[in-house]
Amino acid sequence: MSLMSRLLTSTLIVTVALSASAQPDNKSLVNYVKKSVVKNPEVKVNGVTVLESKTVKALPGWTVLLTTMDLTYKKKEIHAPETMFIKDGLITGHLVDLKTGKDYRNEIKPTVPASMYNDAHLLFGNKDAKHKVLIFSDPQCPFCQELVPEIFKAARENPTTLAVYYYHLPLLRIHPVSDVLTRVMHVAQHEGKADMVDKIYSLKIDPRETNVTKILAAVKKHANYDVTPAQINAKKVKAAIKADAAAAGKMMVSGTPTIYLDGQWDKMRNGYEKLIK
Repeated sequence: MSLMSRLLTSTLIVTVALSASAQPDNKSLVNYVKKSVVKNPEVKVNGVTVLESKTVKALPGWTVLLTTMDLTYKKKEIHAPETMFIKDGLITGHLVDLKTGKDYRNEIKPTVPASMYNDAHLLFGNKDAKHKVLIFSDPQCPFCQELVPEIFKAARENPTTLAVYYYHLPLLRIHPVSDVLTRVMHVAQHEGKADMVDKIYSLKIDPRETNVTKILAAVKKHANYDVTPAQINAKKVKAAIKADAAAAGKMMVSGTPTIYLDGQWDKMRNGYEKLIK
């Protein structure tokens, strides 16, 4: 059972009476989380941060709140994503279409803030390109290895059409090796060697490998890129990877690759193809 599963319990439909206003106050949201979302008595609910409030054409009358629950569990602070649907003094964490079985909880993510399109994360393409693709990825994720290099290629070949902004999201429970690899990628990118980021996606290595010397040797052999332990262990490098993980939390990213096109979540991950045709 995952850590998040131990913290939370979700049922298909839970409703709690609130004030009649379209968006309840923070105290009401916290009470809802305490009573209906967080069931583990060891978890302290410190607050609820509303990331974005939006409406969806398919859900007339409903307001969607995209939030993070600010929790403490075993002295560790956790910011867990939670979607809330508000209407007529009611709140629920799930809205399911009975005909299709579609749970709208899985269909909506926050809009990318302009601040995330910054030079530090621009990987390929021109920053004034017509369209922006933002990627959260792990180089050892099999689906990422299939898709992400294709997006890189599209941006390199169409730099005035596509700009790729890249955020590291190593899935360390599945691919411990990505801890070192993402830091190598960060160093390479900030040395102006964006192609090294691309090459790491084709590196064949045991995803459970944690020996830094072996990993760096594999990178050198595969990509002819020499990086030292001191470089990847620098405080600013570790801080940058941590900041990328925090950004993923704010965007309610739950897996890789997660892709946004022009600020909106691209669930099918192929929206860029239409832009370059």
